Amino acid sequence: MAVQPNYFLAKTDPDTYSLDDLEREGRTIWDGVRNPQALRAVRSMCPGDRVFIYHSGAEARIVGLAEVVSEPRPDSKDAKLSVVDFKFLRRLDSPVTLAEIKASKLFEDWSLVRQGRLSTMAAPQAFIDWVRKKGVAC
Repeated sequence: MAVQPNYFLAKTDPDTYSLDDLEREGRTIWDGVRNPQALRAVRSMCPGDRVFIYHSGAEARIVGLAEVVSEPRPDSKDAKLSVVDFKFLRRLDSPVTLAEIKASKLFEDWSLVRQGRLSTMAAPQAFIDWVRKKGVAC
């Protein structure tokens, strides 16, 4: 029986690093995470896990999907921090907006809704099921 991947959400400012950049490069190091709660999420990632790429700011929406392709490791610039590598998988045919997520009233206890500045977090199974019902391949 195949092990199901865990799912995470990683926020990025599209003016700094966008899904276009990840798609063009194919792979990137997810670094710059400093918040202890977000670092716990990074440190819990395993190769094969999936990551929703979320554009923050005015867009405020999930735009694509990546795969974790490395074990977490200390950041070469600051050993107190951790990094992991992501590989581009695909764009979402229909981005999922923060407004839609909030309007559903199903995820009010999820960090995405409760802690707007948290950059990296686990995605709850209920959210995965919800986006699949909306026709999002993940």
